[in-house]
Amino acid sequence: MRVSCIYFLASLAGPAMAFTNLGRSNVNTNVDTALKSSYLDSLSGPAGSAPAYSAAPPAAPMTSGYAPAGTSAPAPQQPTDNFKSSQRWRKKTKQLATLGPASSTFEMIEKLFLAGADVFRLNFSHGEHAQKKELLDIIRQVEAKYDHPIAVLGDLQGPKLRVGTFANPDGERLQTGQIFRFDLDETPGTNQRVLLPHPEIIEASEVGHVLLIDDGKVKVQVVATGPGYLDCEVVVPGQIKDKKGVNTPDSILQISCLTPKDREDLEYMLGIGVDWVALSFVQRPEDIVEIKRLIMQFNPNNAFPPHIMAKIEKPSCFEGDSLNKIVELCDGIMVARGDLGVECAPEDVPILQKIIIDECRSQGKPVVVATQMLESMIESPTPTRAEASDAATAIYDGADAIMLSAESAAGMYPEESVLMQQRIINRVEGDPHYSTYLQSNRPKITDGSSASAIILAARQIARNVDAKAIVSFSVGGDTARKASKKRPEQPILAISPLKESCRKLSMSWGIYPEYCPMENLNTENFRDMLRVACEIANKKGLVANDKDLLVVTAGFPFGTPGAANIIRVIPAAGPTYWDATL
Repeated sequence: MRVSCIYFLASLAGPAMAFTNLGRSNVNTNVDTALKSSYLDSLSGPAGSAPAYSAAPPAAPMTSGYAPAGTSAPAPQQPTDNFKSSQRWRKKTKQLATLGPASSTFEMIEKLFLAGADVFRLNFSHGEHAQKKELLDIIRQVEAKYDHPIAVLGDLQGPKLRVGTFANPDGERLQTGQIFRFDLDETPGTNQRVLLPHPEIIEASEVGHVLLIDDGKVKVQVVATGPGYLDCEVVVPGQIKDKKGVNTPDSILQISCLTPKDREDLEYMLGIGVDWVALSFVQRPEDIVEIKRLIMQFNPNNAFPPHIMAKIEKPSCFEGDSLNKIVELCDGIMVARGDLGVECAPEDVPILQKIIIDECRSQGKPVVVATQMLESMIESPTPTRAEASDAATAIYDGADAIMLSAESAAGMYPEESVLMQQRIINRVEGDPHYSTYLQSNRPKITDGSSASAIILAARQIARNVDAKAIVSFSVGGDTARKASKKRPEQPILAISPLKESCRKLSMSWGIYPEYCPMENLNTENFRDMLRVACEIANKKGLVANDKDLLVVTAGFPFGTPGAANIIRVIPAAGPTYWDATL
């Protein structure tokens, strides 16, 4: 049985569209420069120079289960491996799991992966560098075993603002209405004053500004300022002890978001090859520019830079157009509800969460909702109903991913907490309301490019012909991310010759990344590339019989960022069943 094919070729690219004349050397050149050029374009001005780190050692290879270029493919068979047909592989919302003492072995990390984890977070606030490298090596072993890309997120600690120490080892109790001074005197504190070893806070604070001590357990308001000190009235009383944290919700501090420790950690992250870097204490767009410049200084010319994820945890991010610019400059956003919940009113946090998610969706950047998602599962095998509802709300809001922190890093039930998230995701995504919410808030793609037109057409065609998946051949992943932005009903199979791109795409909603080595992609023969698409869709369990249809998008010259200009609708049976004109 032959199935007719829909063929669409954008005419905007002219003679360059003749992919049959492409030379492999041109393809390789495009592939090598694809990610670097887009990264350089995001910076304004030249980078400085600094010693380059040693390139990360090669990771364990992800194998390819499909035939080399030029061979024919058999018709797909019904998948017999429950691994690829399980609910773990049917979800579109991604899961991040933080690794720690409770999840540091190959066996546990493998369990978390099989339970649903798509990205593993390494928290550089705790532990030694060698421990992080150990964890990353294990992740790469799991990745190789299951032949599936896994992303690694390195999370920088950021500045820690703390008070000094007290003469009384138990600290001091502050009473409502009393005046308490914060100063630069290193003498141990009393019930009247204490060291605040951050002159930036003193300089930025004004009368009426609020300081929050120990995650808001003690609240004081500035009533007077002077050279090197702040006099504050106690608004919310409580015990204040050595080295407790200080939050400054009303002030933008003139300090870098990168401490000397962060700079060392960042250089180490680049050396071991993390895929994403999470930046803490983001106050303004300039913070994103700073870390990008630093990465370029550390980054050798032959290495791919990691993607940057800004953690939104300061009220200053919402002033003016700051949020819009921060999202534009970075590659992803984390809604860090811990510090955000300290510095903002609790009733504001759900609203801010929706504002952040909507901004990320409008710009097509992945957004992660984090902190206290299933907090009670640190000690309990099941979450509270409120926690389950909280996780579901983040999914209904349209988040790309949800994250676990202590639940998977230090809790008693790391596997159960990841599995519970997966169950909540699958339940929400199976609810008709979920699709309705997503479609009612679908952002527009208005850049007028041929690639955007192809993506919009692919989604509409896939819906009309009831395709099983949208397949995107991509080098840097831009086309797949644009497809994800539109939240299509079908899964997005992103095929790339770069492992780095596949791993980064693990963060994005609805994308099933697949690494396909360049030697298995005959870019001089598009029909052969379509064969590869069918084989991978079958391998992923996305198609079940020869009548299933795939909508395939690609760009030629292959390797040119954002050059999607072809759509084909093909039966998954492979070349044997295709129309001769395909």
